[in-house]
Amino acid sequence: MFGGAARAAETDIRMVWWGSEERANRTNAAIEAFEQAFANVAVEGEYMGWGDYWPRLATQIAGGNAPDLIQMDYRYVFEYARRGALLPLDSYLGNELKIEDFGTANLESCSVDGKLYGANVGVNAIGLILDPAAWENAGVEPPSYGTTWEDYVEKCIAFAKGNDRKRFYASVDGSGKEALFEGWLRGRGKSLYTQDGQLGYDAKDAAEWFAMWVEMRKGGGCVPPDIQALDKESVENSPLILGYSATDSITSNKFVAFQKLSKVPLGLAAQPVVKDGKPSSYLKPSQMFSVYAKSKAPDAAVELANFLVRDPRGALILGMERGVPASPAIRDALMPDLDAASRKVVDFISKLTPYVGPLPPAPPQGAGEVYNVFMRVSQEVAFEAASPEKGGESLVKEANSVLQRG
Repeated sequence: MFGGAARAAETDIRMVWWGSEERANRTNAAIEAFEQAFANVAVEGEYMGWGDYWPRLATQIAGGNAPDLIQMDYRYVFEYARRGALLPLDSYLGNELKIEDFGTANLESCSVDGKLYGANVGVNAIGLILDPAAWENAGVEPPSYGTTWEDYVEKCIAFAKGNDRKRFYASVDGSGKEALFEGWLRGRGKSLYTQDGQLGYDAKDAAEWFAMWVEMRKGGGCVPPDIQALDKESVENSPLILGYSATDSITSNKFVAFQKLSKVPLGLAAQPVVKDGKPSSYLKPSQMFSVYAKSKAPDAAVELANFLVRDPRGALILGMERGVPASPAIRDALMPDLDAASRKVVDFISKLTPYVGPLPPAPPQGAGEVYNVFMRVSQEVAFEAASPEKGGESLVKEANSVLQRG
């Protein structure tokens, strides 16, 4: 889908992002403000859902015609930077890109092999978004900070027994949600990937993960696979928004968009933890703005990135939809005018501190393809085309094959 169309100007650039209509409206408004401030630059915006975004970007980069400013994710920045698809931004730091006050951790989270490849848009974390009233109506205390995975399964199955709404379940089927799987692994002292780019778990780990969700399905604790298949990792297609579940997992920056589409007040809580385990959560850049290495107008692309993350004229329009701003100045400027949904996000990030560990090892080249394998195998197990054990073996075998190809 296209955002604002470029107008006549000395310099034309393109910007692409994934996200909801709410994000598109905010981004297009910020782009208009940028064009008023920088009359010599015209910006053409384009956006789509997460599921369509990465295949399209890969095709554009392969064809040498990617947009100038790219909304980038931590999972993919290492892969694209090491392929030479992104422009190092170090020479702009402190000049056109005034993000030095974001702090070392935020700058490092957007760096690859010692070079800066992105401007951090915001900080977020994985959490549970839930409908508290639905849980109350089912007679079950909703999951909260510190809820273990065992407790979560029990709560969801108990919800099924107390719920009187048809085709309505406590939880989404999280078996194919890589972020939840990662949190579960971290609690067990494992990881998606090791420091040297190998898988950080084995077939037994994956089988246990899939088996837990088989238990959830059999107990009616999560949506069946035909409903979960509707979820395209966009806000609009979430089973919670579609009225099929009382709980979903999200990155916290999506909460504002979820609340806007929801007919009832929503809440946020930490993802479940492993009993007596290690911290499952971590704070990550929600997204970053990166510049295409072959951009014909890199200076203009950097100016736009800076305007969106550091200049109040743009950053205040984006607000907290992409996460809690990395800029202390923008964060302070936003606080007095935050709505209830945005305040819940700030509160969530604050309460999450006891459950937060270090950033995970960088995803290696091929991580995007491994994610696709994980999604497919999880669906095979969900539709009973494979057992949890077979699914675990297939996932690890195929993932290792992808990583060996590099």
